[in-house]
Amino acid sequence: MLRLAVLLAATALLAAGCGSSSSSSHGRIQVVAAENFWGSIAAQLGGTKVQVASVIVNPATDPHSYEPTAADARSFAGAKLAIVNGIGYDTWASQLLSANPVSGRRVLDVGDVLGLHEGDNPHQWYAPASVQKAIGAIVAAYDTLDPKDAPYFAAQRRHFETVSLARYDALRAEIRRRFAGTPVGYSESIFAPLGASLGLKLLTPPSFAKAVAEGTDVSAADLTAVETQARERKIAVWVYNSQNATPEVQRVNAICRSQGIPIATVTETLSPASDTYEQWQSAQLVRLLAALEHP
Repeated sequence: MLRLAVLLAATALLAAGCGSSSSSSHGRIQVVAAENFWGSIAAQLGGTKVQVASVIVNPATDPHSYEPTAADARSFAGAKLAIVNGIGYDTWASQLLSANPVSGRRVLDVGDVLGLHEGDNPHQWYAPASVQKAIGAIVAAYDTLDPKDAPYFAAQRRHFETVSLARYDALRAEIRRRFAGTPVGYSESIFAPLGASLGLKLLTPPSFAKAVAEGTDVSAADLTAVETQARERKIAVWVYNSQNATPEVQRVNAICRSQGIPIATVTETLSPASDTYEQWQSAQLVRLLAALEHP
């Protein structure tokens, strides 16, 4: 907390100097995204007209508990568009931005775009419908910051939605067509939006998944319920976040292996970090499809 307070104070001092100097480098809109999944999408929608930097890029980093650096503060101070997830997920980013209200900078809070608030599931980059709304909001922000290039941004959006996301959309459609209604278990709430969109029957108690995601204690009743579902093979597949394998999750993993229940993994951020959003999501869908096809 002390480190963040010092950064907030330092960031506030940048406001006077960055208000006029944060104009686009070489005519490009300077964009900073708190997380690389939104940064990847923003970069593809902006093409050559934007320069995007993401703060959270290391797959081993927990965005919930990330401690921003002075370099992060400078990046946000110089951005013309800042993208944060919101919904209580990256409060450190919102605090940095609030400490430095630079004139002319736009802040895109995905939670605000979706009408969601702290306490709601923050993992909306796993919700296809939410991603579509975020795409529209990012392009609208670009249009406001660079009106003359609005036709270019519209073309980038069409390409992203119809070409870049084509395999991702096809995989989702195939899983929904073939496996809708299949009972699955999942380790944390990150998978819930995607699983619901695929028509899968999510058997895990939501309170278990939320506790694991937020790092709070899992109740004995919830743990018993999840373990029983695995032992009695009430689930066809178990999905877990490999970046957050808590002792409770590892216990369920072991039960699933002993019972021959296929396990599919997901991650919170791009893994590998060099992947685009759609490459990352498609690879995870391929693994999920393989697990669902397991005899």
